[in-house]
Amino acid sequence: MAEMQVPFVDLKARYQEERDQLMEIFDRVLSSGHLVMTPEIAEFEEEVQKYTGARHCVSLNSGTDALLMSLWALDVGQGDEVITTPVSFIATVGAIIHVGAKPVYVDVLDDQNIDPDKIEEAITPRTKAIMPVHWTGRIADMHAIDAIAKRHNLVVIEDSAQCMGSYFHGQHGGTFGSAGAISTHPLKNLNAVGDGGFVLTNDDDVADKIRLKRNHGLASRDDAVIYGLNSRLDVLNAEVLKFRLTRLKEVIDTRKKHADMYRELIKTDAVFIPEDKDFEINSYVMFITQAENRDALKDHLAKKGIESLVYYGTPLHLHTAAKDQGYQRGDFPIAEAQCEKVLALPHNQCLSEDQIAYTADAVNAFYGSG
Repeated sequence: MAEMQVPFVDLKARYQEERDQLMEIFDRVLSSGHLVMTPEIAEFEEEVQKYTGARHCVSLNSGTDALLMSLWALDVGQGDEVITTPVSFIATVGAIIHVGAKPVYVDVLDDQNIDPDKIEEAITPRTKAIMPVHWTGRIADMHAIDAIAKRHNLVVIEDSAQCMGSYFHGQHGGTFGSAGAISTHPLKNLNAVGDGGFVLTNDDDVADKIRLKRNHGLASRDDAVIYGLNSRLDVLNAEVLKFRLTRLKEVIDTRKKHADMYRELIKTDAVFIPEDKDFEINSYVMFITQAENRDALKDHLAKKGIESLVYYGTPLHLHTAAKDQGYQRGDFPIAEAQCEKVLALPHNQCLSEDQIAYTADAVNAFYGSG
């Protein structure tokens, strides 16, 4: 039997920690009898605006819809090209495909974020947008990306799904471009009790379009001015998120402390951990290492009672769904090599320092280090 159990996901522990506050929210909201598009939605959006500095927050039912809505509101559609990274969750490219556009990938840096130096060579007359992904909560080089977009008259839509609470040179993620899409999926730092998300934007027109689209295109109960859809965040999740927003900095600070412990305690060169830069604050939704002999390490950790996660093992251009996009293995060698090595270690805020140290010791033992 393993000496210690180290869970990857914090949801059970977090529920126990917050049970009294959550039960009060459940009781208050459910007893009100009002669950959709009540004033609580606007109150949550206002709190997010204060936290991020964005002019507008438009809440939605998922981070995926936040990407779709942003693309639609910025007139990205049939025949357009969107430059993005092959390192992300499938929702990034799925949103591009669903508006009728074509994803154009460029390779990544050692921190798994898009390489700005490779963007301009991918621009064509059909390029309409750049969609950087702030992977693990580390913000891509938005100063360089915004400068490229300005030179070429392109819109920037940030896939900020993982970066609530992340900053780059003092500016919150999702506020650099024309729109930023954030997810509140249960595995995020700011997490709902189910799916949820929102768009950050400083553009009044973009915000107005998305507010209309998310509620069936209804300007009033009996007047649909466009054909929209149902992408509303429910009131219960809005209230849970508003409560958890008050704890977000504490959650991120603890996760960063655990990440710093790993950097200090893991002694082998066989595990690469990207460093934090002085001008960035990483939300640490995930703590992703790049490990030699990754699969064997994962098995070794599992035998020690330590959960870990391959996040993700297939770059976007090599998914089965991408077979008609014209890409093949070898097109993006850095991303492909990283996907062979990525392993997320448990670092959530509910873990103890002893559990983090135990995990680091197990990594060192596997490689004969420490």
